[in-house]
Amino acid sequence: MYKKIIGLVFISLFVVACGTPKSTTGLPTANVEAANIIKKHYANELDFKNVSGKLRAVYQNEERTQSVGLSFRMEKDKAIWMSASVLGFQVAKAYITPSRVSYYEKVSKTYFDGDFTLLSNLLGTPLDFKKLQNLLIGQAIYDLREESYDFSQTARGFQFAPSEENFIKKMFLLNPENLKASAQQLAQTGQNKSVTITYSDYQKVDGRIFPESIKIIANEGSSSTNIDLTYRSLEFDRDNINFPFDIPSGYDEISVE
Repeated sequence: MYKKIIGLVFISLFVVACGTPKSTTGLPTANVEAANIIKKHYANELDFKNVSGKLRAVYQNEERTQSVGLSFRMEKDKAIWMSASVLGFQVAKAYITPSRVSYYEKVSKTYFDGDFTLLSNLLGTPLDFKKLQNLLIGQAIYDLREESYDFSQTARGFQFAPSEENFIKKMFLLNPENLKASAQQLAQTGQNKSVTITYSDYQKVDGRIFPESIKIIANEGSSSTNIDLTYRSLEFDRDNINFPFDIPSGYDEISVE
């Protein structure tokens, strides 16, 4: 169960990495105001070497609700590390890099250690480290500079949706106060899959704007999985940050075909 709570922080993003990246040659979005907002979104991108802290994750599906504490560390563009504990006892750990996904669970004595290709085969769609990182720090999951978007101002903020229909439907909503993500929605209508990410609060730590709470809702057919993440005790740019991770001996490997 606990590997699902850690794993679903990124596994529930099964539609996040769909689509084909395009080369960036300026901003395709024609609306001048929209283009300026996009530029400011990236000019305001969080500047950090590493961040660490605590996460409270609440996982809920049709069968159960489970809350777990997570120690969290990230080295920008290089690594994401999480350690899950319940009542002070470590129950699972995950270590994610741009080329590898690894985690193990003590309760079931199982582990997974492979690249994103293996995990993507399990889910039927590719995954990507950068998109996961963007989600966790409040950036647009897709690069808004890589395709043309229709732009509108709503009561909730600045809304962007692709000008052309594609395999995946997207919607990005930026907060007008800090130009960070307020909501992101991605859907594969043909496969009846979607994920919605909302950011209800942001916090300021050491002059940096960082999400305080994130809600992820992943739908597939009639089933739905919700994950609520709350960041606590954040610390930026620690010296000698490390990511201790060793799969214990005697654990059974989770195979992915």
